[in-house]
Parts: sequence; C-alpha cells; structure tokens
Amino acid sequence: MAKRAPKTNERILQEGLALMSQEGLAGVTIGRLAEQVGMSKSGLFAHFRDKEDIQVGLLEYAGRFFLPRVLEPAMKAPEGLPRLESLVQHWLGWAKRAGLPGGCAVAAAMFELDDVESPVREYVLGLEAQWRATLGQFVQQAVDLGHLRAGLDVEQFVWELCGIYLSHHTSSRFVRDPRADERARVAFEALVNRARPGK
Repeated sequence: MAKRAPKTNERILQEGLALMSQEGLAGVTIGRLAEQVGMSKSGLFAHFRDKEDIQVGLLEYAGRFFLPRVLEPAMKAPEGLPRLESLVQHWLGWAKRAGLPGGCAVAAAMFELDDVESPVREYVLGLEAQWRATLGQFVQQAVDLGHLRAGLDVEQFVWELCGIYLSHHTSSRFVRDPRADERARVAFEALVNRARPGK
C-alpha cells in the first residue's frame, strides 16, 4: 500500500521545523515558509494567523517530534540511573539523528530569544521549565533507588546537566568540534560520579 502524502498542515510543520532547525526562528518568515512548502502567503494564513502563531506551532511540533526520539526510548531502560543515562544518551545530538538538517530548534531559540519579550519566548520558557522538571524526576528517582546519593541537590544536578547539553549544542553546531560527543559524555560521567553514594 502506498504511503499517503502528509496533510497540508503536517507538511507545513515538517518543512517549517527543518527550516527552523537550520536558520532559527528569525529565518522562518511567512514568505520563506510559503516558498518552502510551495504555496501562497494567503494559503499559509489559512493555517496560521501570523508569524508568532507559526513560530509557536513549530515549537509545539518540535516537542512532539522530540518525545518519541528521546523520552520514549529512555522509558524502556530500567528505572533510576540506567534510565537517566539512556535519556541523556538519546538527548545529546538528537536532532541530527532525527534527520533534521540543523540543530535543536528549542536550544537555538533560547539563545535567539534571551532578550526578547514575546509570547514565543514565554512558550519556549514553558518548554524548558517542563523539560527541567522531567529531568529532575529522573534524577530524583535515581536518588530514591540509591543509585545517586541521598540529599543530592537535584536542581543543581539538572542545572549542570543542561549546561552540558547546551555546551554540546554550541560545540557541535557552532564550533564544529569533532570531539563534542566525547566531551559531553565525559562531562556527564563526571557529573554522575560526583553524585554517587559515598562521594
């Protein structure tokens, strides 16, 4: 049976996410996206109200695109530290493995929107808060199971873990360091080792 072509809205989101992963939110203009999808600007407005609506729609789609490639595979690992390690393994460099032509659109948006007050920034902030809460749950579970030490500052651990991710993002995408994956792995192992019981 032949694979069905994606519906117009899905095609807009797919093309928009690929564009956003390469050129950031600023690169996703109504004209550029319409050209990419092969439709008129007015045709695009039938699906989205304005540029901000498109950007939020793409970020929401990026989240849905992310979950089955990062969170869901990690949930198959045993609870505690093995699950946290699996999550980090799937998280680092996920966009490239997912076939996106650029990097993580949400990570790029955090740099792009750091000084901008807008509904799009608020949406990204919400995504980041939700993700950090998820990471915190994974870390706390590892503490509860005795894989990491009792009394560990979970928020600090998550803060450092996010720092590793963002450093990996800039090192691999901007610096183009061929050792970015290895350096991130070493940094994560050091973070975990400092948090083990008896440390």
